[in-house]
Amino acid sequence: MATFGGSDELRGAKFVDADLSGARFVRSDLSGVVMRAVQVQGADIDAPWLLDGQSALHVNSVNVAPFVEAELNRRFPGRAERRATEPDALRAAWAAVESNWAAAIERAAAMPAGTVDVSVDGEWSFAQTLRHLVMATDTWFSGAILGVEQPFHPIGQPHAEYETDGFDLSIFTPGTPPYAEVLEVRAQHVAQVRDFLATVTTEQLATQGRNPWAPQYPETVLSCLHTILEEEWEHLRYAVRDLDAIEAKREG
Repeated sequence: MATFGGSDELRGAKFVDADLSGARFVRSDLSGVVMRAVQVQGADIDAPWLLDGQSALHVNSVNVAPFVEAELNRRFPGRAERRATEPDALRAAWAAVESNWAAAIERAAAMPAGTVDVSVDGEWSFAQTLRHLVMATDTWFSGAILGVEQPFHPIGQPHAEYETDGFDLSIFTPGTPPYAEVLEVRAQHVAQVRDFLATVTTEQLATQGRNPWAPQYPETVLSCLHTILEEEWEHLRYAVRDLDAIEAKREG
């Protein structure tokens, strides 16, 4: 299969009577793409930024983005509160995150041994997803909110592209650490956010800081918490999706 990367200029390209069946687009910009008289049976689109309040996805002239948003909120109780702005609402939003993740962890534990280390279509395994959330919490809570100079726990899971960005990956544990250890560190990080939210005030939420990846851009404590909540819900969606796929394959 041919592979096109960042150096390949396909912007504005026109495909006529082209067979793209089975093609896979990963971390690709397809914004503004127009498709006419296409066959899309079985197509699978995962666009985390579709529902940012400004985006739209039209299928047969119908903007389906609001329907996707409503369905995700139905599937994941409490997700609708991820943009909460008041202390009490944020505490409730985090409690919903904890409840949904606890259910997913319990489900994974009831599946055959080794399930947590299974990768579906090259994506992170369940254990790796939890490790990435450890890193996300370190980045946006310990680093951005608390101001810890080196906030990263070694068990965290960075994105592969961080290596090309000059990020020091040597601080992270190589290989596959024991799942019990992953759960322990993850639980500690979840508790840290919970404890912070337990006493946070409206004034604290408005405190200004810096974006950990782009220091030139300001971030408030509230915006950092919103990023943490987005990370939690999006990666929960990925994890549940992949557990579904693993179960379907086993039963099929």
